[in-house]
Amino acid sequence: MSDNHEKRVKAYDRMLERAKSVAPVTESEKRPYLLRAIDYAREKAVELGELTREEAEDIADYLRRDIHDAATYLGEHGNELRDWLQLDLILIEDRLLDLFSQVVDKTRLELDLLAMNAETADWKTGEVTGIGTLECVECGELLHFHKTGHIPPCPRCNATTFRRVID
Repeated sequence: MSDNHEKRVKAYDRMLERAKSVAPVTESEKRPYLLRAIDYAREKAVELGELTREEAEDIADYLRRDIHDAATYLGEHGNELRDWLQLDLILIEDRLLDLFSQVVDKTRLELDLLAMNAETADWKTGEVTGIGTLECVECGELLHFHKTGHIPPCPRCNATTFRRVID
């Protein structure tokens, strides 16, 4: 993995950690918790010189996409976050599961406020994603992420578009 890809993967985890640390929203605040938390984490990464503005925007978009997907699943199915992840819990880093759970729980009630369109349901080669399973749109090949990672082209057909697998 190149230094830039590794940098983006680590930035995803750091931004998720920072998003978790933002104080909960009061009823009178206009911006929902999730957007404030991710904005804070994005700005902090730029301020500390960890990422360029463009890199930070990309990572924030990846976080919004993955958290939205997890929260949608929880809202529709009422299942545990473990079911969404579809991985053996032994393989999941406890820290990341805890981070993701805390952020997703706070966003369940805010799903209606997220103005994300259907295009954000696709994961593309070159992006970063959290733990879970992605399926190639072209051939159905499954990519399993046991930790935050950079999305490669499909190893079977070289396609570049994937969807999250949720059973």
